[in-house]
Amino acid sequence: MTTTSAPTPATPSRSRRVIAISLAIIAALVVAFFAFANLYADFLWYDQLGFDSVLITQWVARVVMFVVGFLGMAVPVWLAIQLAYRLRPVYARLSSQLDRYQEVVEPLRRLAMWGIPVFFGFFAGFAASAQWETTWLWFNGVATDVVDPEFGLDTGFYLFAMPFYSALVGFVSAVLLVCLLVTALVSYLYGSVRVGQRELRISKSARIQLAVIAGLYLLVQGASLWLDRYKTLVEPGDRITGPGYTGVNAIIPGQTILAFAAVIVALLFFVTAIIGRWRYPLIATALLVVSAIVLGIGYPWVVNTFQVQPNRFALEQEYYQRNVDMTHEAYGVDGLEKQDFQAVTDAEAGQLREDAATTAQIRIMDPAIISPTVRQLEQYRGYYQFQNPLDVDRYDIDGVSQDTVVSVRELDLAELGAAADWQNSAVVYTHGYGLVAAKGNDRTGDGDPVFLERGIPASGFLSDQEDFQPRVYFGEYSPTYSIVGAPEGAEPVELDYPTGGDGGGEVKTTFVGDGGPSIGSVFNRLIYALKFQAEQILFSDYVNEDSQILYDRDPLTRVQKVAPYLTLDSDPYPSVVDGRIVWIIDGYTLSANYPYSSTVSLASAISDSSNPAPRFALDDINYIRNSVKATVDAYDGSVTLYAWDEEDPVLQSWQNVYPTTVEPISEMSAELMSHVRYPTDLFKVQRTVLGVYHVDDARSFYQSDNRWQTPNDPQADSQLQPPYYLTMQMPGQDNPTYSMFTSFIPSSTGGNARNVLMGYLAVDSNAGAEAGEKAADYGKLRMLVIDADTTVPGPGQVQNTFNADPLVSSQINLLKQGQSDVLNGNLLTLPVGGGLLYVQPVFVQSSGATKLPTLQKVLVSFGNDIAFEDTLNEALDALFGGDSGAAAGDDDVAPTPGATPTPGATPTPGATPEPETPTVPSDEYQAALQEAQEAMLERDAALQAGDLTAFAEADEKLTAAVEKLIELGAIEP
Repeated sequence: MTTTSAPTPATPSRSRRVIAISLAIIAALVVAFFAFANLYADFLWYDQLGFDSVLITQWVARVVMFVVGFLGMAVPVWLAIQLAYRLRPVYARLSSQLDRYQEVVEPLRRLAMWGIPVFFGFFAGFAASAQWETTWLWFNGVATDVVDPEFGLDTGFYLFAMPFYSALVGFVSAVLLVCLLVTALVSYLYGSVRVGQRELRISKSARIQLAVIAGLYLLVQGASLWLDRYKTLVEPGDRITGPGYTGVNAIIPGQTILAFAAVIVALLFFVTAIIGRWRYPLIATALLVVSAIVLGIGYPWVVNTFQVQPNRFALEQEYYQRNVDMTHEAYGVDGLEKQDFQAVTDAEAGQLREDAATTAQIRIMDPAIISPTVRQLEQYRGYYQFQNPLDVDRYDIDGVSQDTVVSVRELDLAELGAAADWQNSAVVYTHGYGLVAAKGNDRTGDGDPVFLERGIPASGFLSDQEDFQPRVYFGEYSPTYSIVGAPEGAEPVELDYPTGGDGGGEVKTTFVGDGGPSIGSVFNRLIYALKFQAEQILFSDYVNEDSQILYDRDPLTRVQKVAPYLTLDSDPYPSVVDGRIVWIIDGYTLSANYPYSSTVSLASAISDSSNPAPRFALDDINYIRNSVKATVDAYDGSVTLYAWDEEDPVLQSWQNVYPTTVEPISEMSAELMSHVRYPTDLFKVQRTVLGVYHVDDARSFYQSDNRWQTPNDPQADSQLQPPYYLTMQMPGQDNPTYSMFTSFIPSSTGGNARNVLMGYLAVDSNAGAEAGEKAADYGKLRMLVIDADTTVPGPGQVQNTFNADPLVSSQINLLKQGQSDVLNGNLLTLPVGGGLLYVQPVFVQSSGATKLPTLQKVLVSFGNDIAFEDTLNEALDALFGGDSGAAAGDDDVAPTPGATPTPGATPTPGATPEPETPTVPSDEYQAALQEAQEAMLERDAALQAGDLTAFAEADEKLTAAVEKLIELGAIEP
C-alpha cells in the first residue's frame, strides 16, 4: 500500500506581501506630503502677510467642528447598536429567513458595529465642519439694539443665533433618525422585533429603546416648529418679506400649537416606554399629522381667502409698514433725503450761471471707450496693458479737486509669444510700471485725453512727489507667480522699464521689501515647485537665499483670502496714497436673515452694462453694509483692512472671530481718506431697493402706483445703465461734491415702460480729507422726485432724439465717411439750470485693426432742445441761447483743423476724405434742417399725446424734409 502526502497548500509569497505593503505605505506618504505641502504653502503665504491667525482660526474651527460632528453622530449610533444587540432576547425563536440573515451578518458583526458609526460619523463630521462659520458667528454674535416688531427680539438673534439653531436642530434630527433606523434593523435581525401572522411583537428592551428615541425625535421636532415661528420673519410672502395678517394670526399661532402638541406626543412615547402600550402615541402621532395639515395649510387658507383678500389693506397695513421700515433700515436707505423737483424744460441764456462749478467738472472722457486710446499712446511695449474700462478717481491739484480717469500699466505676458519661457515669465518680467491719469473733463485739440500723469519713466504731478513708487508687482493682471529678490550687490535681473524706441535699452531692478514667502531654503523651494508644478523653481540658479515668491497677486484675491467673511465690490481701483500706488477695495457684510426686510438678488441688482454677469456665494440678501475699506499695496502686496462701519453688528461679530485683523478707521491717513468713495455695488443695490421702497408709508407701497426702475443703457439696450461718478452740486447743496448718481423711469412688468424721468438719486461719495474722520455728509442719499406734471425725457428717449435729429444725423454721417466708426459715450444726467441736462461725448475711431478713439463732438440736451458741437463748452453755449453762463472743462480747447469733418473742407493727405459742400444756397439747406427739426418735435408731442392723426402728419412732414436734405447732399440715403 502506497501513500502520498497531501500537497502543500499555496501561501502568499512573503516578498509580494512586503512589496504590496511597502507600496501602499509609500503611496500614503506621497499623498500625505502633497497635502502637507499645500497646507504649508498656505501657511507661509498667510504668515508673510501677517494674517496667519486667519488661517489658524479656520483650521482649528474646522477640526473642532469635524470632531464634534463625528462624535455627535458616531457615539449615539454606536450606543444604539450596542444596546439593541446586548439587550436582544437570548432564546428568541427566529424564522428560517432571519437565521440565514444572521449567518451572513455574524462574521461581519464586529466590523459593522464599529464601521457603521464611523461611516455616519465621517459624513456628519464633514457636514459639521462646513458649518463652522455659522457656529463661530453664533458664539461671537453681538446685540444690535434693534428689535423685531413681532416678537420683540433683538435682530442679532436672527442674524447670528437662528441660523445656528436651525443647523443644530437639523443635525440632531439626523442623528436621532439614524439611531432609530439602526435600532430597528438590529432589533429585527436579532429577534427583538418580530413580524409574523399579522402580528408585531417587540421585546421590552427594544420597546424602551425605540420609544425613547422616537420621543426624543418628536421633542426635537417641537423645537423645530417653535423655531419656525421666528423663521417666518425672514421668509418671502405674497407681497412682503415677513408675516402679514395671515402669518401673524394663523400661521404663527398654528406653529405654536403644533410645537406644544409635538411635546405632548413625545411624552406619550416616553410613557409607552414604561407601560408598553403603543396605541396612544401612534394615535397621537396621526392626530399631529392631521393637525399640521389643518393648522399649517387649511386654517391659513381660510383666513386669507375670507378675511384678508376682501379687506387686504385694512388688515395688512401694519405689516406693510413693518416691511417698509425694516427694509429701509437693512439696506441703509432710512436716511434718504427726498425733494420734490419741478424740472425746468426751457433753455435760456445764462441759465447755468449758478452751476458753474458743476459744469466745470462734467466728465467727457468716457473710461469705457478711451482705454484703446490710452493703450496706443502709453503702452510703449506690447507686454504692457491697461484696464478696460479705466477707473475713475479724483485728486487735489493746486487746491482744486480734479476728476480723473486712471489706470496702472500692468504686464501682459501673453504678448511675449515665443519669448514667454520660464525665465522670462517668472524672473525677468515681474512687474508693471506707473500709473496713467488724465483729466475727465478735458481733451486736447485732437480729441485725446489730457494727461496729468504718464510716461516711462513716470512723469507728472504724482511722480513729482517725494519717494513715489511707480512699480506694480500686485495688480489685476499680474503673472501667476514671480520670483524676486537677491543679495545686496547682486546684478539685477528684473526688467524695470524699457528705454528708447523699439530695440532700445532697458533698465533693470531688484525687488526690495517683503512681498511674498521666502524660498531661500531647499525645502521651501521644493514646496513651491510642487505647488506650481515647476521643477525650475527647485533647480534654477536665479533662485537664491534672498528670493521671495509672489503669487495670489490680484487685489480682490488677496483681500478675499484674509477676510473670507466679506463680499467684495466688483470694481477695485488704484490710487496714489502717500507716494504709493494702492488698490482700494470695498468689502460688504451680508445677511439673508434680517426680519421683515425684503430680499434682493445681489447678482441681478449689480448687473449692468459695466458688470454684466456677476456671481456670488450668497445671492439672495436682505441686509448689506459697506463695513470694510481695504487697501493692497501695489509694490509689496501688503493688505490693510479698515473698519469703515464700526457700528455694523456683523462686522463686530467677525472681529470677535478674527481679532486684530481689522484696523480702526482712526488709522486711515488723510490722503487715503481723500480717495475713498461710496462703493458702486452698494449704490446699485440701494437703487434697486428704492425703485419700490422710495415710498415711506404703507398705503403708497400697497397701491404700487409709483414703482420705478433703472433705465437700460442707451448703448446696450438689454442691460441696465450703470451709475456714474461726477463732481456736482445737487439742489439744496451748498457746494459741489464728488457724487454718484442714477436715474429712474416708471416700472413696467411688460417691458414697455415710458422712458421719462420719475426720480434722480445721488449719493455724496466724498469721504473728506481728515485722517480717521469721515465727512459729515458722506453716504448721504439725496433723491429728486420729479413732478409728474412735467415730462422730462429719460435716457432712452434722449438717445433716440439724438439719433433721429436730422442735423445730428447729417454730421454723424460726415464723421462716418471713410474707414471710421462713431462711438457714443456714456450719457450723463446732471441736475443743473433748474432742470436736467444730458451730456454725451461722441468719439470717432478707425474701423481697422488699430483702435484710437478720439473725442470729436459733444451732444447735449435740456428739455426738448439739443445741441451738437465740437466741445462741451460750445455745445452748452449753443443750447442755452449763445451763452450758458458757465464754462466747461474744455472751454480753452481749439479743435485741430480737420479733426472734425466740416462740410466743404479740403482733405489733407492721409486724412479721411470729406464729402463735397452742397452746391445749393445755404439758406435752402438751413430751411430744410429747420423744417426737419420742427417735424421731429411735432411728432414727439403727438406720440406723447396719443394723437395718431397728428403723428402721421408730422411724420409725412419729416419724410419730406429728410428727402430734401438727401437731395441737397447733406446726408446719405
